[in-house]
Amino acid sequence: MATILKAVLFFCMLVSLFASSSAKICTEYSFASNKQFTSCNDLPVLDAFLHWTYDPSLGYFQIAYRQTKITSSSWAAWGINLDASGMVGTQSLVAYQKSDGSMRVYTSPVTDYKTTLQEGDLKFPVSDLSAIFANNEITIFATLKIQNTSTLNLVWQNGPLASDNPGRHAISGANVRSSGSLNLLSAEPGATSGGGNSKTKQRNIHGVLNAISWGIMMPVGAIIARYVKVFEVADPAWFYLHVSCQTTAYIIGLVGWGTGLKLGGDSPGIQYSSHRYIGITLFVFGTLQVLALLVRPQKDHKYRLYWNIYHHTTGYMVILLSIINIFKGFDILNPDKKWQRGYVAIIVILSISAAILEGFTWRIVLKRKNAASVEKTPNGMTRYNVYGGRPNHRV
Repeated sequence: MATILKAVLFFCMLVSLFASSSAKICTEYSFASNKQFTSCNDLPVLDAFLHWTYDPSLGYFQIAYRQTKITSSSWAAWGINLDASGMVGTQSLVAYQKSDGSMRVYTSPVTDYKTTLQEGDLKFPVSDLSAIFANNEITIFATLKIQNTSTLNLVWQNGPLASDNPGRHAISGANVRSSGSLNLLSAEPGATSGGGNSKTKQRNIHGVLNAISWGIMMPVGAIIARYVKVFEVADPAWFYLHVSCQTTAYIIGLVGWGTGLKLGGDSPGIQYSSHRYIGITLFVFGTLQVLALLVRPQKDHKYRLYWNIYHHTTGYMVILLSIINIFKGFDILNPDKKWQRGYVAIIVILSISAAILEGFTWRIVLKRKNAASVEKTPNGMTRYNVYGGRPNHRV
């Protein structure tokens, strides 16, 4: 049990840092053209950076958007959404290198989720628009005329080219988390944009809550119920520990499940059908598992065998579905690989602990069974059942 608790604590330390990104230093970058900007932001995903200067008196917003780690067969886009924080409504700047080596850069208003980034005028004036591609990096330069606002909703994106035209970008991982906000008046040089993006925070909270509840606490609760109860000294404490662990996991999982539903409702153009349906099924089984406590018959009741089958089946289904869906969540959020490796380590530790406890507790059960075979009660019943418990104990 000590090993299991250490594993849980280790993972909790990991998930507390789940939303943090690796350090990037945009302030150390120097433009070949010797352009200067007063501020810059390390954007949280897609290895992108925004350098900018804002003149509040005239409303001029001069920017250089850098999309790094990109090939010549990809496009890059950056834009501002004046009305909301999502993709639809974004007034974007698009750039890519054509097959003949020349650069194409233009403005494109995003009107729906199926956009092909068609060229068009934006809601505000754009001047000095240009782009370059060098060292696997696209940089878009522009000056925007933005007035009567202090906070901007940013959206940035990249994707593949198809016959010298932008193709559809990925609809999972970092490509669905590439939005944030920027305060033009209070941002400091080098600050990380997107930290206040509520949707990104909701995704991270959703992932963390479900990983801890369904993915760790539920398996730990099952291990307690199956193995700790064998030890007489833990009777009936194991039962209350098991119930507390599973109930707490269910409550935390309920909050995580609710955030998932809200994310789905707030993102009508983004669908993760398998993740969603597994999550709903998981929640149904989890609810049935918790409700099992309310209809639990006494140990000697004639329906106790059927209750045990129901309880164990739903419990193991919850654990199996939760692990599957957590890995689907990793594919969607696409965090650093260390978080997925950390969860894999937790599952391995729990599995090894369960295997060791399985062998150890069965030895105890068999010893008690052998000892009980020679010690009979007046009515011929043995003193211990096959699990090592006392038959007349009611827990």
